[in-house]
Amino acid sequence: MAKGERKLGEVADKLDVLVEVRDARAPFSTSSPLMLGKSGLLRLKPVFLVLSKRDLADPDRTGVWLDNLRVGMSYTDVRAFDLRNDSVGSLISELLKLRPVHRSLRVGVVGIPNVGKSMFLNKLVGRSRAKVGGIPGITREVGWYKGSGFLVVDSPGILDPHSEPGAHQILSWLGCAKADVVGGYENAAVGLIRFLRARLLWDRVTDVWGGLPDSDDALEMVGRRLGCLVAGGVVNRELAARRFLESFASGKLAPVTLELPGEPIRAL
Repeated sequence: MAKGERKLGEVADKLDVLVEVRDARAPFSTSSPLMLGKSGLLRLKPVFLVLSKRDLADPDRTGVWLDNLRVGMSYTDVRAFDLRNDSVGSLISELLKLRPVHRSLRVGVVGIPNVGKSMFLNKLVGRSRAKVGGIPGITREVGWYKGSGFLVVDSPGILDPHSEPGAHQILSWLGCAKADVVGGYENAAVGLIRFLRARLLWDRVTDVWGGLPDSDDALEMVGRRLGCLVAGGVVNRELAARRFLESFASGKLAPVTLELPGEPIRAL
């Protein structure tokens, strides 16, 4: 984190505006530590907040989040997108209102790993994005991409290494952290199953599979449903856990939001 924060800090004063990308399923847990950390980027620059993966979240709860973030924080604008299908043209128009008269607008994109930063960047500058040359007075280690009337710098995906292990387990449910470094896939999957059961979301999430009983050993049933069997019909629990987490993170199951304003996720 220190290296990434340092690189972004070197270029921050050359930027005109920042776009922070979060996952709409957990907008609090997927916030970037750079915005309110030592860098304090939220206090230094206009910031547009994008909740990605709108299609994977509960639409009513996304509405609650948008209302809360628009009122409670110092963001210039807050929007939710399905980046696979939605246009971001209206957001680009708002960004360009901040363009200096003498040069292209300089935009920084910030977010933790796998919240949709790259997909958002593709939307801004096109799928065939190409790096442009160095900008005088700015570190050469930073890569810039050219859009229509603006330049975009993509920050490294940064997680706070001092976060509690439970926080990283939560991020592993969304594909933002590796499950194998926070206790393994089975541990992460069991934690997610317990959370979904406690929040009465289990039936909704498993509806795509025709529903699964709310059982203390739900991972066993998930493994049988997904065909994760070895000799003797025994469930390979690690494989079942990996496939369950992948299915959940990629949105193959039902749209669901894991937290609400004032009710952050707690690992169980």
